[in-house]
Amino acid sequence: MFVRKVTIARLRKFLTLPKSWVLLKRCRVVSSIRVLLVDDQEIVRQGLTTILKYVPGIEVVGQAGDGKEAVALARALRPDVVLMDLKMPRLGGIPATRHICAELPDTQVIILTTYDTDDLVFEGIKAGAKGYLLKDATGETLVEAIRGVVRGESRIDHGVARKVLNEFQRLAAQAPARPAARSAQDEPIIEPLTPREEDVLHLLVEGLSNKEIGARLHLTEGTIKNYVSTIIAKLQANDRTHAVVTALRHGLVDLGN
Repeated sequence: MFVRKVTIARLRKFLTLPKSWVLLKRCRVVSSIRVLLVDDQEIVRQGLTTILKYVPGIEVVGQAGDGKEAVALARALRPDVVLMDLKMPRLGGIPATRHICAELPDTQVIILTTYDTDDLVFEGIKAGAKGYLLKDATGETLVEAIRGVVRGESRIDHGVARKVLNEFQRLAAQAPARPAARSAQDEPIIEPLTPREEDVLHLLVEGLSNKEIGARLHLTEGTIKNYVSTIIAKLQANDRTHAVVTALRHGLVDLGN
């Protein structure tokens, strides 16, 4: 049995909703993001439901109290997003995430937990989670994460992102060097980034979303999305996370800066 405290202050922070959400929810949305909530504490599930029911374009389609139930419901409901706790009875969040990501590639998992220890962070990301948020996040941050992973973005708490990137940098430093005879031919040629693209890349490394990067650089979210696409193409990466790893491996950014 796992016992954790959910403070009233933490729930109050979650339940602080922008007034625009309440007003916009009155309009019917043609296609909603379908969300499955997974947490062994009913009060947390109720709090999350209260937040999301006022958000336009998001619909809670089910709730599970442990990982085993989460896997069964995910198979039955085929949600777009699963909000997954980690420490639960019967089956924990990491193996449940692994099962869901393997069986349902169109379902995105966001880990939502009180734990930010290195081993849980890395195991959660390795299991296939596209997001990792702590339960002291605001409701607005949570909603942006849900929408972001559906768009194909990764959403990781800033403190957690630093741990992940430090680990990527450590692994890159430990990777064996390629033979000199192969490096000249096999090493991909990376097209130089413009100064603005470098600005965006540094903020990507910090784990910021497109919206947050736009706010920092005083640019629209759409403009940042275009910059990110260009950076991914220039670095010959598969996605934004791969782009960050490639940038670290080639010394294009430094976590110390």
